[in-house]
Amino acid sequence: MAKYLIVNADDFGMCHSANEAVMDLFRDGKIFSSTIMMPCPAAREAVDFSIENPQYAIGVHLTMTSEWRTYRWKPLSPGKSLLDEYGYMWHESDDVGHHAKLKDLENEVRAQIDYAHALGMKPSHIDNHMGSLYGHETGRLSLLDMTLRVMGEYGYAYRLYTDAAPSVTPAGIPYPVYKASSYITRALAKKYNVIMPDFLLFPDWTDDLKTSYEHYRETILKIWTDIPDGITETFIHPAFDTEELAGITATHTYRFWEYTLMKDPETHKYLNDHGVTLISYRDLIAMKQEEKRRK
Repeated sequence: MAKYLIVNADDFGMCHSANEAVMDLFRDGKIFSSTIMMPCPAAREAVDFSIENPQYAIGVHLTMTSEWRTYRWKPLSPGKSLLDEYGYMWHESDDVGHHAKLKDLENEVRAQIDYAHALGMKPSHIDNHMGSLYGHETGRLSLLDMTLRVMGEYGYAYRLYTDAAPSVTPAGIPYPVYKASSYITRALAKKYNVIMPDFLLFPDWTDDLKTSYEHYRETILKIWTDIPDGITETFIHPAFDTEELAGITATHTYRFWEYTLMKDPETHKYLNDHGVTLISYRDLIAMKQEEKRRK
């Protein structure tokens, strides 16, 4: 089988600077998938774009955390366990794992998807901001089970993985452990009839990557082409480096690098020359449905 790669633009709807960058990449044919943070202030702009451009694979980025210090948001449902002491979503995923009740999280998952529907959006797929619903940090597999059960009910593909390989194993996790986790995700995907990529490549912004854009680009492209045969998903957070973004996050420069990486025609030439085909989540769904029909 050939190598296919989904590069999903996360954090669409987080702020205007992110929206402008994601929309530009879509219009220029440089990205094919993205997901919207429905509780965020700029979500409506992103949703409107998705409605006006149904040809793009744009989904919902389930958001249970609000990580920035001064730019924050609240849940769309009334569950008190979703809130920190200031009345906003928890800063980190492990906070969610320690404090949020399962029923409150399920209600919020449904509220974010239902809000997208109410605005007239038809999401192509669903994923999760900061991995707060994976349950990895706190060992709460009930979060993962609940999320995939709800995805099955709604009929949406979801970002996870059904297989593992050494080249896409996250740093710091022994390959046998990661491989074992793929048995769990594959079993849940089958149980709830949820389509997933074969592999998931987690971005790892090490200090070494931050030395220069050129070094970042060279390193990432090597990582993106050293993927196993099958369908791999990875994700970026493209945004224009504006005063707005700099006021939100110290990572504003690196988010602009991610935009620049996808904007560059040489990136796409490199991937093509190394046998990697960029696809969208709609392509993934069609390919998996065809694979299932053949079995």
